Amino acid sequence: MRKILCVLILTVSLTSCGQAQNDNQLQNNKTENKMDLSKITNENVKKAIEALQANDKDAWYSYFTDDATFTDDGRTMNFKSFFDNAFDKKEKFLDIDTVENEGKDIYGKFYAGQWGTFRVYFKFHQNTDGKFNRIDIGQAPK
Repeated sequence: MRKILCVLILTVSLTSCGQAQNDNQLQNNKTENKMDLSKITNENVKKAIEALQANDKDAWYSYFTDDATFTDDGRTMNFKSFFDNAFDKKEKFLDIDTVENEGKDIYGKFYAGQWGTFRVYFKFHQNTDGKFNRIDIGQAPK
């Protein structure tokens, strides 16, 4: 009986130790996945990208006009249905390597759901009220 109790205690201890290590690994992965957005100098672009990264559809749409124009690789598409699908697939930037045009043009590696991961651009067009009335996205040269 004493041997069984010792084995049981040892098993529980090792399991708990393994769980603590796995919890630490998960926490480290979450920390590593936090992307630095400090390169983005346009505050509304930064907030919109933060919403995209957090998969917060409502926040994302709040930065755009109701009639926002959208193009994907030069093709005009429906803004809302395209991004609804992107949010369903949890699409997001994996890193941002270049920011241009007063913080409104973003280039970086992007996870695009079923299409894989590749380098893209997001070009935000801002009206005088600070909202985005157009966004152009597409595959960027490497």
